[in-house]
Amino acid sequence: YNKMVMISACLAGKKCRYDGGAKPNAEILARIAGGEEFCLVCPECMGGLPIPREPAEIQGGTGADVLAGRARVISRDGKDVTAAYLAGAQKGLQMAKAKGADTVLLKSKSPSCGAGRIHDGSFSGRLVPGNGVFAELLMQNGIRVLEME
Repeated sequence: YNKMVMISACLAGKKCRYDGGAKPNAEILARIAGGEEFCLVCPECMGGLPIPREPAEIQGGTGADVLAGRARVISRDGKDVTAAYLAGAQKGLQMAKAKGADTVLLKSKSPSCGAGRIHDGSFSGRLVPGNGVFAELLMQNGIRVLEME
């Protein structure tokens, strides 16, 4: 019996990314085609953000800092979208717990889902060590997170 695995919806080909696109991952698509069941999650959409939307990055720290109230998530046009990121992360965590997900495969480098590396907040493409808001919340709750391109 395999525990439920949750994945970033964009990795399964759902067009929910900020640019209205998807980031289908060949390994995940093959596993779905083979009959494996996944629970799809997009914390940004669950937090009420539209598709498409302005790209956003964490400014002033990492997902851990956002959860602690020390950093904000700001969109490229200067809008503070922290509340939506926090709400979506909480909803995603509740879904993971409800489904019994013990492992979550998340889209790399995202301000929500990045695990290990996120953009530095300058919209220059530079990466810094850290986790996105959702990835960090999952880790703080003992759920294993793996990042995928």
